[in-house]
Amino acid sequence: VGASGYNYISTNNGSSWSTGGRLSSTTFQDGHNGRAYYYIQSLYGVAFGNSTFVAVGDVGKILRSTDNGANWSHLTTGYASNSGNNYKASLNGINNLRGVSFGNNTFVAVGYSGKIITSTDDGSSWDNETAVNSNNLYGVTFGNSTFVAVGSNGTIVKSTNNGASWSSSSSGTSETLFGVTFGNNTFMAVGNSGTIVKSTDNGANWSSSSSGTTNNLYGVAFGD
Repeated sequence: VGASGYNYISTNNGSSWSTGGRLSSTTFQDGHNGRAYYYIQSLYGVAFGNSTFVAVGDVGKILRSTDNGANWSHLTTGYASNSGNNYKASLNGINNLRGVSFGNNTFVAVGYSGKIITSTDDGSSWDNETAVNSNNLYGVTFGNSTFVAVGSNGTIVKSTNNGASWSSSSSGTSETLFGVTFGNNTFMAVGNSGTIVKSTDNGANWSSSSSGTTNNLYGVAFGD
């Protein structure tokens, strides 16, 4: 998934890709002037679980697909306006969503201003969870019955009860963290200025690792 709602699909383990095109826009009837507007928001995260793909993006945009990405349904409008400083938006507010993960029959999405939302019905409906702080969150992953999310100013938060409540962990860095993954009983997060931190105790404690670069790192993955 990417800018302006475009999505791409591979059915041969990534050897080749086909475009699914731009996901259809959301129609929103503006109560101010009665006009219909169409909103196509950029998508930043996608996750898979229980035969369902869930994608998230700008202005609380959420979509889901139950047919391997061939068709998508809109769960939120991805609409926001500022008319006289009165904001109207999707059910998740105007918070941009930046990451989504799946684990233990739960989807968790994270975004700006510490936004955390969860779904236990394959993405059909979502609940707002209490934010730990107001720092932006950019990535989230699941492992060992634990969700871990990372974000600005070295923020790391974790949940051991399927996203119902969250606690903060010290990353040991003030650099923004963008990506996080889990594998071989280790959580690994990456971010600005080549920052890499890891945890081997389910996100409770973190230590730094040398990346050998000062370039910003935006993603990390694990593979056997």
